[in-house]
Amino acid sequence: MSTDTPVKDPSNTESNLGSRVRNFLIVLVAIALSASLFIGLKTQNTSVSLTQLDENSTPLEIAVTNNKPSLVEFYADWCTVCQKMAPDIAELKQQYADKINFVMLNVDNNKWLPEMLKYRVDGIPHFVFLSNQAEGIAEAIGDIPRNIMDSNLEALVAGSPLPYAQSSGKTSQFSAPVSTNNQDDPRSHGG
Repeated sequence: MSTDTPVKDPSNTESNLGSRVRNFLIVLVAIALSASLFIGLKTQNTSVSLTQLDENSTPLEIAVTNNKPSLVEFYADWCTVCQKMAPDIAELKQQYADKINFVMLNVDNNKWLPEMLKYRVDGIPHFVFLSNQAEGIAEAIGDIPRNIMDSNLEALVAGSPLPYAQSSGKTSQFSAPVSTNNQDDPRSHGG
């Protein structure tokens, strides 16, 4: 009977300890990278939706009676230009919240048809600048750069002429809903 007992190799123990420490460090680094990537994506994805802007906007009925100038935006959820501008509009809303009403009117809601007709909305986004007496003083259509919109809002607050009121950019085409009134026009004389 042999009484050979295995002899532990001290270099093998050191190598196991070294690989365990290395593996532990790799796991810690992987966790730290995952956490920073997750946090980075969360902070980067702070995009504002048109629905959020609409929910946080001033109702038109209040905007026309509270003696503050207003920026009225005609938009639609499907409008890519409107979506692109949403973060800039949200920032401007924060900047001017105490000085200007921000009103969002969805062109897909027939409730706003009288306003769409009044301001001849045929492309979106369509911006209407209202004085503090709710009078339309200027309009702008399309993809308006943030700095130009900011200059217009500064002038609106100051009661000055808007420097870029007639600016026009890329728009999404919009057709107002057609009335399905089946009554004959009395002027047609039945023909």
